[in-house]
Amino acid sequence: MTGTNEGAGSVTVTAAPGSAPAAEAEPLPHGLGVSLPSADAPAKTQGTFPYAADLWAEGLLWAAILRSPHPRARILSIDTGQAAEMPGVRAVVTHEDVPGDAGHGRGTPDRPVFAKDEVRHHGEPIAAIAADHPDTARLAAAAIAVEYEVLEPVTDPQLAFEAEPLHPDGNLVRHIPLRFGDAEATGEVVVEGLYRIGRQDPAPIGAEAGLAVPRPDGGVEIYTAATDPHTDRDLAAACFGLPQDKVKVVVTGVPGATADREDPGIQLPLGLLALRTGCPVKLAATREESFLSHAHRHPTILRYRHHADADGKLVKVEAQILMDAGAYADTSADALAAAVSFACGPYVVPHAFVEGWAVRTNNPPAGHLRGEGAMQVCAAYEGQMDKLAAKLGLDPAELRLRNVMATGDILPTSQTVTCPAPVAELLQAVKDAPLPDLPKDAPQEEWLLPGGPEGAGEPSAVRRGVGYGIGMVHMLGAEGADEVSTATVKVNGSVATVICAAVETGSGFSTLARQIVQETLGVEEVHVAAVDTDQPSAGAACHSRHTWVSGGAVERAAKMVRTQLLQPLAHKFGMSTELLQISDGKITSYDGVLSTTVAEALDGKELWATAQCRPHPTEPLDETGQGDAFVGLAFCAIRCVADVDIELGTIRVVEMSVAQDVGRVLNPAQLRARIEAGVTQGLGAALMENLRTTRGLVRHPDLTGYPLPTSLDAPDIRIVKLIEERDVVAPFGAKPVSAAPVVAAPAAVASAVRAATGRPIGRLPIRPQAAALTPLS
Repeated sequence: MTGTNEGAGSVTVTAAPGSAPAAEAEPLPHGLGVSLPSADAPAKTQGTFPYAADLWAEGLLWAAILRSPHPRARILSIDTGQAAEMPGVRAVVTHEDVPGDAGHGRGTPDRPVFAKDEVRHHGEPIAAIAADHPDTARLAAAAIAVEYEVLEPVTDPQLAFEAEPLHPDGNLVRHIPLRFGDAEATGEVVVEGLYRIGRQDPAPIGAEAGLAVPRPDGGVEIYTAATDPHTDRDLAAACFGLPQDKVKVVVTGVPGATADREDPGIQLPLGLLALRTGCPVKLAATREESFLSHAHRHPTILRYRHHADADGKLVKVEAQILMDAGAYADTSADALAAAVSFACGPYVVPHAFVEGWAVRTNNPPAGHLRGEGAMQVCAAYEGQMDKLAAKLGLDPAELRLRNVMATGDILPTSQTVTCPAPVAELLQAVKDAPLPDLPKDAPQEEWLLPGGPEGAGEPSAVRRGVGYGIGMVHMLGAEGADEVSTATVKVNGSVATVICAAVETGSGFSTLARQIVQETLGVEEVHVAAVDTDQPSAGAACHSRHTWVSGGAVERAAKMVRTQLLQPLAHKFGMSTELLQISDGKITSYDGVLSTTVAEALDGKELWATAQCRPHPTEPLDETGQGDAFVGLAFCAIRCVADVDIELGTIRVVEMSVAQDVGRVLNPAQLRARIEAGVTQGLGAALMENLRTTRGLVRHPDLTGYPLPTSLDAPDIRIVKLIEERDVVAPFGAKPVSAAPVVAAPAAVASAVRAATGRPIGRLPIRPQAAALTPLS
């Protein structure tokens, strides 16, 4: 089999034959705080990065999956006879061929590998085929005869409460009634609002693919772009009826992940087929299959009522939050907890009463996506702040400044904010940033208008609006999740190796791990080993947790190796290790008596250490939504400047100014890229991304029917301030950076469109008819 995880290790570049030897270059800066380039950048640009879709094995078979054409139907019979007899078909598997646990799911294992008695969403797997050619596999899948009794789908989450049970576990996934303060409290000014958030898809650009290879001992190895390989292994072992040591998950190159790599719905059928046929089996999902199968952002309906006094100080927030979990629970309980906990936003609210529900429907499944729960409520509470400012005649930024929280304030869950919370400083920074120039009313500048070249209306119909969004997200898992990671650091000669099962999803962990070891041990050449489940678990790659938990484990292991390295020298010269420092590969003492290199001090020995990092524990929310559920919080403020054609309803986001508390900048270039990517993803949710369905059927499951923001849609993104107030409980003091802009950006865009048009804008993505002041003909 060809292909190794170069992205997680080093990349060797050799000179062309006959080329002149290069002059010895100056050592590149390294360590924390430096914009160290990503180790996998050369492989990605040269086309040698080993994605799962590129893997190959001797005797390879190809898989295809038969999926339900109905959002809800009873399965009366499945006839695989014709498919099994087709030339080239090696195996057909259905629910009857699952030897172990037939259920899986990230949060709640309520999702079958293959539908048995009933299909619950459009695209649910029915059967899988292995054949000697991908076209044969697809034809065989189409030849499977399934007799359905089509049932009426439940697609409105508001009707799920009274509908018949869609799942043996019922329609209600979770209900959280948050109670904080006095229910009778009222304010002099009251505003209400109804908000709807659409179904955003992670839309992975790289194909979702996998390769399963049977082992001689009766086990199986699965090669895939997993983001939580140990959980995937455990699910697979339970499904295959095998002990965990007979299932191995090897992580291939991950082409970025914002949740789309967390669905084992491809891996499990592949493993079953490999075990059945005794041959390697590969599957690369089509774009349509991706849209139908993996988890999406929860569509949400939110009703709000804000009370404030005459000066604009918040008195009470009342809210109802209804999240559509789709057919299965997945991580909906976690998303609901975030939504309810952050329903009031980063504002001081003395009294809060929130009802939150997540319900099953026959819509596509929902699950983890950056800022889950927090993004939906941010769009709603910021819409309420705009309404309140308009009713009081206050500047929207000024109203927010009168209410923002700070360190020491209390969340509506009764948890005290102990981490840095410089929300006022963030908002003030974007408020004071210079505004962009107005577009010129000249033909050569028409591309500046909404609608693009030759697509805009009259310049006189364009209105400019300025809006704000302040987002907050929690760091790491919540509600008692055991966040732990293990890492090993080895040093041999002038080379160090990091072994940690933290998957590099584009968050920059592998680069950070190199920087940590460089900083701690003074070794410039650092390799990060490929990830598989033979290594100790590092947990899931979400909530930027690897920066904290896995980075902390790498730091502790590196410090243990440092002590092993320095102790003999300190003993020899009669001093403590604290009086020795390592810099640029050299070890020196405070008084200059000792000066040697790391390689000389090692003297051919290999040093290594293994360490764990586990943050302080959290607790589940109680029956009234109270509890210390979160390890820490991160905040982001965004000011959006948008031009709106009030006749056509077209919108052009001119500029997004961002201020964010990052704890500590570990890699400046990488951090800015992550913020810009988060803003752009939020822009997509605000203006164009919505996986549309009709009675549960996904419409246009392709990138034509589901538009994504491109470089032509991206506005100028100006990072006006990064606040480095270190969180004392976090390794390095750093905070996650990618999720908070995703949360704040849609709210800021909607706020700017409100300012430009005076329209309420309660739905995301924003429709042209919502932004137009005149009826569209």
